[in-house]
Amino acid sequence: MGFEFKLSLETRADKGKGASRRLRHSDMVPGIIYGDGKDSVSVSIAHKDLAYQLDNEAFYSHILDVTVDGAKAENVVLKDLQRHPSKARVLHFDLLRVNANEKIIMNVPLHFTGEDVAPGVKLQGGNVSHHSIDVEISCLPKDLPEFLTVDISELNVGDAAHLSDIVVPDGVTVVALTHGAEHAQPVASIHLPRGAIDDADDAAATEGDAAEGDAAAE
Repeated sequence: MGFEFKLSLETRADKGKGASRRLRHSDMVPGIIYGDGKDSVSVSIAHKDLAYQLDNEAFYSHILDVTVDGAKAENVVLKDLQRHPSKARVLHFDLLRVNANEKIIMNVPLHFTGEDVAPGVKLQGGNVSHHSIDVEISCLPKDLPEFLTVDISELNVGDAAHLSDIVVPDGVTVVALTHGAEHAQPVASIHLPRGAIDDADDAAATEGDAAEGDAAAE
């Protein structure tokens, strides 16, 4: 399913911590638009309007259409978001202009499939651990995926899916893999629950003790 995200922003002349604090008190969120060789623009948006968009996962890895003071729309991506440490409040946002002919670097979510049918889970009683929830990629704006899928349906206990196992669309590169195969860290793995490991260790120890007793008796 495709999404279209449109933001209507206002410029803000006042800058600095005091001005940002006043904006937040009026239920607005300060932000900035920068990049593509153009001047940075300080902007703001109603908190409720931004919060509504942020509820959609695709918003974080999608080309956004923004208008500032009703001017011609620009294409941007969300590059940074500052949240209040204890309240459900957004404090600041950064938007990066994108050029259709220049690659961008973005973090996109990972969606895991096959957990319910993986042998390590279904047959061997293992649990799945997710080591990453997103991955950094490089691509042209037109090739930006909303998410990447990690298939773990074939994994057994002790197995892992790595960055190099992710199938990416044409034109998309996983940034870590450009630095060498040693950077293909695991993104998901299947392991036995802690209790099962302890039981297995106890059983092994018991068998070892029995074998030693049999040897001594001989």
